[in-house]
Amino acid sequence: MADIKLNDGDRCLDIADTPAPTSEEPHVNTTTEKMKKKRVASVDIFRGFTVALMILVDDAGGEWPMIAHAPWNGCNLADFVMPFFLFIVGMSIALALKYSCIVIGGFSHAPDKLSYGVDMKNIRWCGILQRIALAYFVVGLLEIATQRTHAEELPPGCLSIYKLYIWHWILGACVIIVYLAVIYGTYVPNWQFTVHNTDSADYGKILTVACDVRGKLDPPCNAVGYIDRQVLGINHMYPHPAWKRSKGHSSRLRHWIMMGLGLVVLGIVLHFTDAIPLNKQLYTFSYVCVTSGAAALVFSFFYIMVDIWTLRYLFLPLEWIGKNAMLVYVMAAEGIFAGFIYWIQKHIFFGVWHSRRVGILLYVIFAEIMFWVIISGILDWLGIYWKL
Repeated sequence: MADIKLNDGDRCLDIADTPAPTSEEPHVNTTTEKMKKKRVASVDIFRGFTVALMILVDDAGGEWPMIAHAPWNGCNLADFVMPFFLFIVGMSIALALKYSCIVIGGFSHAPDKLSYGVDMKNIRWCGILQRIALAYFVVGLLEIATQRTHAEELPPGCLSIYKLYIWHWILGACVIIVYLAVIYGTYVPNWQFTVHNTDSADYGKILTVACDVRGKLDPPCNAVGYIDRQVLGINHMYPHPAWKRSKGHSSRLRHWIMMGLGLVVLGIVLHFTDAIPLNKQLYTFSYVCVTSGAAALVFSFFYIMVDIWTLRYLFLPLEWIGKNAMLVYVMAAEGIFAGFIYWIQKHIFFGVWHSRRVGILLYVIFAEIMFWVIISGILDWLGIYWKL
């Protein structure tokens, strides 16, 4: 789950007017100060928090199922990571959009699966980076197309956020309507697949999945899987799914918190009334509401602590990771350098605590995450940042 390089720190949320230079102040100094760019610390901190959360759930989730991805319906801690990445991409677009839109996807080998080239017969076309890039591309185009319609300041009134971003809401509503129509209206016929698992007793056999339904949300017969199989091909799908394994601080925060709470409550109500279950694999409407609302609330917390109460020093480790999020993602998510600290895991965390579950959790927090905090802190001190 990598972040897209966006110059989200190029502008601050509160932009003060630059005073006109006096006769005693050279024009050069004023111009230089005006061209100086500031980072929004809360954005970096939120990104760093998301990367740290990704490392925690990826590496400790195997021993702690309650924080790993929910097998099918439901929403565990790991299910918030991808939406949080998408949320910060959207924030970055709004803060630092330039008149260009670069879509960046990616493919990487895990250290234990190194080979020459890429297996084009089984490559996963819609991985994490590709989906984030697609979302960035669509939202970026919308932002570019509607940028001139935005007012400089958020008008007063409870509904101003809807009026100001009317085209965004219309597009979002259209996407939701089309998605619901597809997922509940698409007919899913019976389908077949070949068992490629050499350890299975059915290895090599062609099995048939009996569906012949419409509107079901179970793993084998949902419309999302059917469309993916038809468009991408079954060999290009993910082989290890979880079911197998404004103006002023107060005005800004009021909109964020009210919207966040409203989305969370709506998603929870839809789930527990059995109307639309929470499901990451299908990205159901209730799941999108809960996770996007939670992202807004978490970001609001960081914004209050950092930009209003100026307690930035409490979150410096997260800010360091956030500034070099792509580096940490590539190195940590792919397990690069993990071998260098395996001895610590085995002889200190496992040996001292005599518990694999507790040892894994403490190892991830105090060895892996802290290791990348130190590396990111040193790089920040040196002014080195990995960008595309």
